Amino acid sequence: MSLRIFNSLSRQLETFSPIDPGHVRMYVCGMTIYDYCHVGHARMMMSFDVVQRWLRASGLQVTYVRNITDIDDKIIRRAVERGITIRQLTDEMTQAMHADIAALGIEPPTHEPRATEYVGQMLNLIGQLEAKGLAYRTAHGDVNYSVRKFPGYGKLSGKSLDQLRAGERVAVDDGKQDPLDFVLWKAAKPEEPQDAKYDSPFGAGRPGWHIECSAMSCALLGEQFDIHGGGLDLQFPHHENEIAQSEGASGKPLANVWMHNGFLNVDNEKMSKSLGNFFTIRDVLKSYDGETIRFFMLRVHYRSPFNYSDAGLDDARNGLRRLYTALDGVSLPDAPFDIDWAHPQAARFKAAMDEDINTPIAVSVLFDLAAEVNRDRAVPTARLLKALAGTLGLLQQPPRDYLQGGAGDDVIDAAAIEALIQARADAKKARNFAEADRIRAELTAMGIELKDSAQGTTWVKA
Repeated sequence: MSLRIFNSLSRQLETFSPIDPGHVRMYVCGMTIYDYCHVGHARMMMSFDVVQRWLRASGLQVTYVRNITDIDDKIIRRAVERGITIRQLTDEMTQAMHADIAALGIEPPTHEPRATEYVGQMLNLIGQLEAKGLAYRTAHGDVNYSVRKFPGYGKLSGKSLDQLRAGERVAVDDGKQDPLDFVLWKAAKPEEPQDAKYDSPFGAGRPGWHIECSAMSCALLGEQFDIHGGGLDLQFPHHENEIAQSEGASGKPLANVWMHNGFLNVDNEKMSKSLGNFFTIRDVLKSYDGETIRFFMLRVHYRSPFNYSDAGLDDARNGLRRLYTALDGVSLPDAPFDIDWAHPQAARFKAAMDEDINTPIAVSVLFDLAAEVNRDRAVPTARLLKALAGTLGLLQQPPRDYLQGGAGDDVIDAAAIEALIQARADAKKARNFAEADRIRAELTAMGIELKDSAQGTTWVKA
C-alpha cells in the first residue's frame, strides 16, 4: 500500500500494511456515557470515522470497534443524583450520542461493545496477570497492576518510570506498592448502588477503566491487531496501561500502529467537561447543520490542535456552500461513479489522504474541482467532485436541499418563500418595481438570497 500513518509508538510516519492482507482491524477508545457528548468528543470520533472511510475507499475490509464505557465513578454518581439505574442512564446517553453523531455523518462502527457485557473477559485477563506476577491484591479488596514488573512501561509516552513518577502522590492507605500502579479491579463500597457491583474471585466490585479496553479489543479483534486510536489525552496513562495489561498477558504487541488525534481547544485550552469550557454537539446543532460541523473539523489535520469558534464554523459553512453551489444546476445521474484514480485531481486527492490522512490538502483539491465545475459545468468533473467528497462524508445531499436548508431552530418555510417570490414576479410584471424591491428586501432580511435568470428565480439560504 501507499498509505503512510504517523505511529505514536515509533513517533514517525510508517508505511501501513495490515497483518491480514486486505483486512484492517482497528480499535478506538469510545465514550464514557454519563452526559451528552461535546464537540471535542465529536472531533475524536470524526477523526477515526474518516480513517475507516479512507481504508474502505482504498479497497480494504475494515473491522472497526469503538467501545462504550458504561460503568465508572461518574456514571454511578450521576445515576444516583438522578435517582435512576445505571442502565437507564447509560441507555439514555447512548441513544443521545447515536443521534448526535449521526447528524455529523459519523458512521456506526462494526462493533460497539459495552464494558458491562465483557466483565467476564476482564476477570479472566486479571487472573492471567495475577498468575504472571503482574497483579496483586490489596488489603482493601482492590487488584492493582504492578507497573515496575512490566519492562516496556513508558514506551508509548516516551518517558522513563522515574519521569512518569514525578509529581505522583500515593493516597494514604490506598494499598499501592508504587505510585504508578493502577487499579484493575475496584472493591465495592458499601454506599454504592447494587447495580454497580459485580461478583468476582476478588470479591464484589467493578473493573478499572483501563482493563475494559484490553478485554474488549482482545475479544473482538484478537491479541494483536492493526490500529489502536483515541484522543491525545489517552496516550498516557490509558493507552500506556492498556499496553502493559495486554502485552503483559499475551506477550505479543497489542497494536502495530497507534494513532492519536489532537485536541479541540477553546481559547487555546483543551475542551473538557472538567474545565467547564465545552459545547455539546446538540447545542451546536441548534445553530449549525451537521455537515458544516463536519467540514469545520476536516479542514484541520487530525493530529493538529485547533480552536473552536463561531467564526470558524461560519467560515466552514461559507466554504461548504461554495462546493454545493458548484454542484447546483449540474444534472448528475444517479448511477454509481467509479473514481478514476489516474485522473490528475483524483491522484492529488489520494496522495494527500495516503500521507497520514491529510484532509486539509484533500479539501483543497475539492475546491480546485469546484472551480473547474464553475467554469465548464462538465458533468464528469462534477461527478468526480461529489465522489471524492463522498470518501470524506461530504457533498452527498442534493445541492439545492443543502443550499435552501436551515439548521436546528432555523426552520425554513419554503412554501412562504415561494409565495413571496411569485408575488415579486407578479409585481415586476405589473411594473410595480417598488413593490418588487420591497419583497426582495423582505426576503433578504429573512436570510434568503435570490438568483434571477432567464429561466426564472431560484433561492438559497444566505
